[in-house]
Amino acid sequence: MSFVGVIVSDQWLHSQFTQVELRTLKSKFISVKSQNGKVTIGDLPPLMAKLKAFNEMFNEEEIRNILAESGSDVNDEIDFESFLKTYLNIQARAAPKVGSSKSSSSFLKASTTTLLHTISESEKSSYVAHINSYLRDDPFLKQFLPIDPASNALFDLAKDGVLLCKLINVAVPGTIDERTINMKRVINPWERNENHTLCLNSAKAIGCTVVNIGTQDLVEGRPHLVLGLISQIIKIQLLADLNLRKTPQLVELVEDSNDVEELMGLAPEKLLLKWMNFHLKKAGYKKTVANFSSDLKDGEAYAYLLNVLAPEHCSPATLDVKDPTERANLVLEHAEKMDCKRYLDPKDIVEGSSNLNLAFVAQIFHQRSGLSTDSKKVSFAEMMTDDELISREERCFRLWINSLGINSYVNNLFEDVRNGWVLLEVLDKVSPGSVNWKHSTKPPIKMPFRKVENCNQVVKIGKQLKLSLVNVGGNDFVQGNKKLILAFLWQLMRFNMLQLLKNLRSRFRGKEITDADILAWANKKVKNTGRTSKMESFKDKSLSNGLFFLELLSAVEPRVVNWNLVTKGESDEEKKLNATYIISVARKLGCSIFLLPEDIMEVSMLSC
Repeated sequence: MSFVGVIVSDQWLHSQFTQVELRTLKSKFISVKSQNGKVTIGDLPPLMAKLKAFNEMFNEEEIRNILAESGSDVNDEIDFESFLKTYLNIQARAAPKVGSSKSSSSFLKASTTTLLHTISESEKSSYVAHINSYLRDDPFLKQFLPIDPASNALFDLAKDGVLLCKLINVAVPGTIDERTINMKRVINPWERNENHTLCLNSAKAIGCTVVNIGTQDLVEGRPHLVLGLISQIIKIQLLADLNLRKTPQLVELVEDSNDVEELMGLAPEKLLLKWMNFHLKKAGYKKTVANFSSDLKDGEAYAYLLNVLAPEHCSPATLDVKDPTERANLVLEHAEKMDCKRYLDPKDIVEGSSNLNLAFVAQIFHQRSGLSTDSKKVSFAEMMTDDELISREERCFRLWINSLGINSYVNNLFEDVRNGWVLLEVLDKVSPGSVNWKHSTKPPIKMPFRKVENCNQVVKIGKQLKLSLVNVGGNDFVQGNKKLILAFLWQLMRFNMLQLLKNLRSRFRGKEITDADILAWANKKVKNTGRTSKMESFKDKSLSNGLFFLELLSAVEPRVVNWNLVTKGESDEEKKLNATYIISVARKLGCSIFLLPEDIMEVSMLSC
């Protein structure tokens, strides 16, 4: 999928919307114009009331009253820019309601609303310091680093996409094959767009939420969107080890082996809080830290935490001082002695900057977790590691779900789908209107039968979508049957992919597109380029060398594959080089891919 920018002549008005928002609103505006020949003030209430931004806040009558206040006649014709101004006017009225609602608990749900386009200078400085530290030796970027945090150089440097792609690789090494990044001092608009398409699809593939960002937003270097994306990427890097698979010592946080399952289901930031409170309790701190903002403002929790983790640098003065800013400064001095980089200032602690405090605590965890290496407990945690294939499939489906832009955020697939709510959200996204929300129960769910009810509805809808669910009941999901969950999600993901191909139905005279149709299309596409490669099925073992996929990608867009970088795919090492290259080339073309190179090499899950 390519991202085409919508241009608005009024620069201020243009700056109030992301490209994704502009494209959505433009299509809604055009649809009304197509039906009526023009758009009038009177057409707006039913249109606005259906928009996602307002449908839970205003009904048609309320919107009609808001429009009436401006004194406009309902028969007055309006153009697209006037429509946008009206949208902002209604949105401003919605602001108080938005402010009173509960925000998402997920650390990755970065706010990209048009109500607040201000950026935090402290956060910008912190992220710039992080980038300067981790990318200063990069062969290409070192000519532009260090970035001055007081300037807008960060946003200017982000405009060609190289910095963001490189940062993704720092967060999750190997995500992007750097051979596919267009790296030159001066790049043309096509190459810039390729870099940003590669960046956004790769960001999705590591777990970022990018549903509200288009490539044009990054080309323009929109500060609040660039900073929001960088924030997510850095958090993924900082919280990467906060799970039992990477850090089995975390099992020490629970006393009973029965609690390990609960530990596995915790979001990384919740696990970080649990780790922090575990040490604070040992240090004699009487309170429980429940967030990374107000509970840390006075600096006391930090003082106790660092005293128990690094007693050799302990200073009694830290707890004796009365001024929170002075105490915060002593805390940061203590942390520096532990080799924690100073990415935040005392005022960031005192003001309760949630993002920066989370990053600081994560850094302390990495530097000195204070967890034991009790071999008995660690070996127990290691036993819980699933086989590699299930682990890869869990990752693939988890990232796919998170890329859909649903309200929930999945941290642990098998745990998070058991109450049925996430699956209902996914179904509503891939088949809009299929879920009966009146018969659904939103978490937290205390009554077990409510979970079964949710999951029963999941099964019912799955059958309506013609998914194979023979002898499957809602309770199978509640029980966490891993193979069944994976099989269901594989079918759902495939259904979603086929939905995207529905616009090709005219070629097939209205009939449903099948695997055989896709297979025939791919073979014909490659054959038309004069090549002789062919795939017999989606399980064809000859696909493992990657050559057919590269020929197919080249057939779609000849300039996207650099054949000088392609190997013969004869050894495992050569196959992996090709597979890594394939994934990045496909993302560069606009494909959302959640496979790993090993999946291509083993010819698994390819029919997705």
